[in-house]
Parts: sequence; C-alpha cells; structure tokens
Amino acid sequence: MNERKNTANEPPRARKALKATAVVSSYQKEWFTGLRARVEAGEDFAYLNADVPMEILRAMDIPFVVNQWWAAICSAKRMAPKYYGLLKEAGYRDDLCSYCATALAESLDPDDKLSGPWGGLPNPTIAITRLTCDCQSKIFELFAANHGAELYVMENTVPRSTPSKWWELAPDRWEDLYDKDRLDSAVEDLRELIAFLETKTGKKFDMKKFIEVMELVNEQEYWYKKTRDLIAETRPAPVTVVDTINAVMPAQWQRGTRWAADHAGSLYEEIKALADEGRFAVPNEKHRLMWLGRGIWHDLAFYQRFEEKYGAVFVWSMYLAMGADAYIRNNVQSDPLRALASRYIGMEDFLHMPPWNSEWFLSEARRNHIDGVVYMVPENCMQAVEGSYFIKKIMEDAGIPVLIFKADPVDAREWNRETMTGLVEDFIETRIIMGGNK
Repeated sequence: MNERKNTANEPPRARKALKATAVVSSYQKEWFTGLRARVEAGEDFAYLNADVPMEILRAMDIPFVVNQWWAAICSAKRMAPKYYGLLKEAGYRDDLCSYCATALAESLDPDDKLSGPWGGLPNPTIAITRLTCDCQSKIFELFAANHGAELYVMENTVPRSTPSKWWELAPDRWEDLYDKDRLDSAVEDLRELIAFLETKTGKKFDMKKFIEVMELVNEQEYWYKKTRDLIAETRPAPVTVVDTINAVMPAQWQRGTRWAADHAGSLYEEIKALADEGRFAVPNEKHRLMWLGRGIWHDLAFYQRFEEKYGAVFVWSMYLAMGADAYIRNNVQSDPLRALASRYIGMEDFLHMPPWNSEWFLSEARRNHIDGVVYMVPENCMQAVEGSYFIKKIMEDAGIPVLIFKADPVDAREWNRETMTGLVEDFIETRIIMGGNK
C-alpha cells in the first residue's frame, strides 16, 4: 500500500477537527480492502460515473467504485501529476477533463498495484457512465478497454421547462418537477440496466432490498439536511468546509448502507454538540464564504488560509447542500424505480444548468448569510462551466460579490497556491471588506 509523506514541495495538509472526518477516512480504507478481496475472489466489479444510479448496484450487492471519488483519492495522494504525465506520453491530449480521465491515466501505469493509492484500482469487469457530455463516454470506453471491462452507457435527457424552486419540489412532487415522458424514459433505462447487470453478474434484483436501500438513503440525507441547516443558523460556524467536504463526499458514495446513514447521524450530533458548547471553528469569524465548484482535492488546506488573517471562513460547499436538497425522495414504496429515476436524471440540471443551479446557489447563499463567493471553474470540463456568467450575475445582482478563477480540482501541475491565495486575499480586501459585505 502507498502512504506518502508530505515534502517541502507539497502544500500543507488541511486541519481536520471532526471525529466523523477521521472515521470516514478509516472506514474507506477498510472498505476498499474488502472490495479488493471480493474482486480477487472473482466477483464482478463496476466502475461508475457519479450520476449513475448506484442504488441499483447497492441493492444487488455488486461491488463498485465511483469515478469522482477515486479521482479525488488519487489527487489527495498526489498521484495525478504522474498519471497525467503517462497520459501525455501515450499521445493523449494534455487537457482532458481530470475528473473523468484520472482513472484512464492510472490504467496506463505499469506500477499501479505497487505505487497506486491503497494498492491501486482493482480491474473492473463493468464500466458504466451516462451520455452527459461529448467526451465522457469515450474516456470510459478507453478505460474499459484498458481493463478488459464491459462498457454500459445510459441515456441522458434534458428538461423542456424550468420549475421554480426545484429543491422544494424534489422530495415529494417529482411528477411536477419533471416532464412525464422524461421520467418514463428514465424508468425504462433503469429496467434495462437491471437486466444487463443480472445477465452479466448472475445476481438477481430484489425490490424489497432496493426499497431498504432507498429508505437508508433518505435517512442519511435527512441528517445532512439537519447539518446544513444547523451550520447556516450558527454564527460563528461550528465547522468549515474542510471537515464537511471530507466527511460527506466519501460517505455519499456509500449511500444506501446502514453505515452511511449512521455516520451522517453521528456527523450531525458531533457538530450540534460543538454549537451547543459554543465551540466554533474560527472564533473571530467576520466573513462567511461560499465555495462553488468541485473540491481542490490536492490542496484542501487552501480553504483555511484566510481564517486567521481575515476571519474569512468557508462555510458552504455543494457536497453537504446537495445531500440536503437533491437526494431525498419520500414515499419511495409507492413507485421505487420512479423515485430513483427522479433522483438521478436531475443531477446535471441541479449542478450545471442555469437557472436551476443559479437560483439554488442564491437561495443557499442567503440561507447561510454569505458575504462573498469564491468560484473555481475548471478549464477542461464544459459541464463544470455550468453557466458561470449567469451564476455570477444573479449573485452580484443580489449584492453578493463573486470571484471566479480557473484551476483544476484534481491535476495539481499548474496549481500555484501563492498566486491563488493572493487572488482570494485581494477579493476579500477589495470586494468584501471595502465593499461593505461584512
């Protein structure tokens, strides 16, 4: 196994204060070891994109790893520069989307099982993605070929109308949220996926087990909703995004398990205890910041560089807030597959399509009393651009200043922490402090 130590050329490690954050890190390593053992014993193993309905595989007890989580692990272990060097040497473009292509790049490393994170990614037998952008399915196709896996591609649809306040409709009124034929199509997609997995793995889909998975997901996300609301209401904040991102993002890919639901509950109870005891992450909190975009997995300490000097605290990220608003589906027993369809077909809308995302971001900024928004837009992912002009405009029209900068969440080769720190410091000084957003 590969455990790398920090060096003078690497950024400092982020300070993580919560027990729940340490627990999820330890659990992930233990779970990954167990997954590897199952794969080595001959079980089918799936590699999924984040917007694939993983609840189906959970109910069928098919081991899987989620693409975006694994890319974050590779980045946190500082492996991305090596992997992207291999990709370049192999003749691929040097600006492929890092989230999608990290595992493809890793598959080119002949030493991966010796030097890769936690012993490297086991060889998948199945790779599943959706047609949500022009390059994602091709990257998955190349990845699957390198591992000898079977590729399965799901359809993607887009809305014909934009309902107001989707986050209020999603838990109970998904028939009002989406076009009927869009939901019908998604349910058929799920049935086809189930048939493929049954044929490929020999395992049978059990509706009773599936309902249990869906209800466990609801339990987990309700805890996240309580946690999101608690942080929004508490000033100074009891925690920052460094702890919530690290506690929530990995656990979301364990959703549908008893462990994940219990962990979400323990996260809330731990944060509530801090708030009740008057123990705050940054006692001199003066400015509350919202982070838009993916996490900077190779430099999570970046979020903490503005606390002592300015009392500027990152209190919001999409990871906790999406759990609170996008995943919950009540009354799943009435039509479990349709409930799941309504969960996953909207992920691209919620995150990447204005005004779905822009109105939600503004609502969350107001709920959390945000003084300024720092917004990272990757240069190599069209989805992650996500209507940045409209997001910036709706925020600033509401009096909330926005800093947009370009960087890569996974590939650290061009990341300059001093330059990026300077950009945010200037933003705090000129747009928040001098601009009167206190």
